[in-house]
Amino acid sequence: MKNIEIKKNKVKEFTELLDSYPILGIVNVDSLPAKQLQNMRSKLRGKVLLKMTKVRLLKKAIEQSKKSNIKDLEKYLDGMVMVLFSKENPFSLFKVLKKNKSSAPAKAGQKAPKDILVSKGGTNLPPGPMISQLSNVGIKTGVENGKIAIKEDCIVAKEGDEISQPLAEVLTRLEIEPMEIGLNLSAVYENGEILTKSVLDIDEEAYLNNLSTAFNDSFALAMEIGFATKETVTKLIEKAYREAIILGIEKTILEPELIKELLQKIHQESSSLYNKINKIETPKEQEPSNKEDEKPTETKEEEKPTDTAAGLGALFG
Repeated sequence: MKNIEIKKNKVKEFTELLDSYPILGIVNVDSLPAKQLQNMRSKLRGKVLLKMTKVRLLKKAIEQSKKSNIKDLEKYLDGMVMVLFSKENPFSLFKVLKKNKSSAPAKAGQKAPKDILVSKGGTNLPPGPMISQLSNVGIKTGVENGKIAIKEDCIVAKEGDEISQPLAEVLTRLEIEPMEIGLNLSAVYENGEILTKSVLDIDEEAYLNNLSTAFNDSFALAMEIGFATKETVTKLIEKAYREAIILGIEKTILEPELIKELLQKIHQESSSLYNKINKIETPKEQEPSNKEDEKPTETKEEEKPTDTAAGLGALFG
């Protein structure tokens, strides 16, 4: 009876915690040493509350919770888990947990936290039985300068795959430590939504660059279409003023603010016209002729008809 009462109280405790905290996280603590778990608790004190109980009791508490869609958390209750209760931003929490992880060798039976890649290149391993061990896990090898060389990149385990004993031994010999010792945040519940690791694990630099690009593009669009916002209104007024000045000068609109610019324009135009006029060659004056003016030819008097012609005229008259 006492044991049953303890379980009921534990379910009640977790139900109250689930309903009182806005941020709920499922943290996987498989293979996490107790010492490191205590260190993480100390680092997170004041930001989060970490509580552990049996999965069966936790499922009962989730069923009794009043929050919507909280039952979706049950699918992430795999292995040894703790519940994270917090009021902090889930992305900030994920960043803190990720930052405080450390690498460790893989052990048989563990699940790969991410795709495990064995890169192409030389090794310090001497040829021998190790060539067969590498080949058994899918790694192509050769011998270069008396040492084993890996011929091409090879993914020996996908995220979530269980690591076999042969693969664990090979990774250890290659000095590859794929495991991450720390608190693995599998999923977070916030306002009825489940945020998984793939959503929470963002590239901050790429995100900020995308955000900056989006802001610049939207700002340029707002300026182009004249959309007034808190960020654009000052620039839009400045733009309108500059365009008004240009239009006033172009159309020679007499306004007090334009007098100086108009006078400069007139000065420039008059100077340009003056320079053009000076470039036109003045025609040379016609030189006087050295020859004397020719007198007009006198018209000769009409010759009188001869007597013979007069006589013939009278004869045939």
